[in-house]
Amino acid sequence: MSAIEIKGLSKNYKDFGIKNLDLTVPGGCVVGLVGENGAGKSTTIKLILNLIRRESGSIKVLGKDNIKELDDVKEDIGVVFDECCFPLDLNPKALGRIFRAAYKNWDAEAYSGYLKKFELPEKKKVASFSRGMKMKLSIAVALSHHAKLLVLDEATSGLDPVVRDDIIDILLEFVADDEHSILISSHIVSDLEKICDYIAFIHKGRLMLFEEKDKIYEQYVVIHCTEKELAAIKPEAVMGKKVGHFGAEAIILKNEVPQGIQGYPVDIEKLFVFMVKESA
Repeated sequence: MSAIEIKGLSKNYKDFGIKNLDLTVPGGCVVGLVGENGAGKSTTIKLILNLIRRESGSIKVLGKDNIKELDDVKEDIGVVFDECCFPLDLNPKALGRIFRAAYKNWDAEAYSGYLKKFELPEKKKVASFSRGMKMKLSIAVALSHHAKLLVLDEATSGLDPVVRDDIIDILLEFVADDEHSILISSHIVSDLEKICDYIAFIHKGRLMLFEEKDKIYEQYVVIHCTEKELAAIKPEAVMGKKVGHFGAEAIILKNEVPQGIQGYPVDIEKLFVFMVKESA
């Protein structure tokens, strides 16, 4: 069963819109949703969580309609946003009492264990926590009601590399269970490369590429050539390019590399940047 299945999703604003989006998060996998600021990552996640209303299309979360069966969906999903959403004048112990009443499957013992593991003081107010501590608290809550799916929206943004690495380790531990899945959005592509099975590129509300991370490495290469050599390559084989005074750099399908030109391993961040510039 797919963790998330989106078909024909649309949501329009005055100067932006999600346009007929199809996206599937396979069960037991981590999907990284990549895009520049304003690409539509957060809007897509808000639509999945039914925080905003879609205009057309369908969304199923763990096989359930995200509107008609919203209460059931909430029990099985853990959510972490880029900003802490908890009252700042409360402490983790008080939050535990609140969530015990909110979730049928709340596990107080697991929550206490995560607080100790993440070195979060139970009786210290959230207002005194650093950004990294707040993110770890959000993850502790998300993991303490036996969620099967985690959805994280820019959760590692603004964190120092050590804390980001800690959070990546936490997520890897969660998804070690084959019944668990993660959808994580970020513009920090290096984080996604460490954890994701699939990469989804979104730009101006459209899905530009959805592929297994390993297949991206297998299928694409970077080449350096002259502008004339680049023009001789089939346009459909070129995923993105940059042409300057000193020649051209392009990301192309590995099996389309011209004879005499060296192909180099692709960088997913560079692939993303080139594809965005190519579509501009």
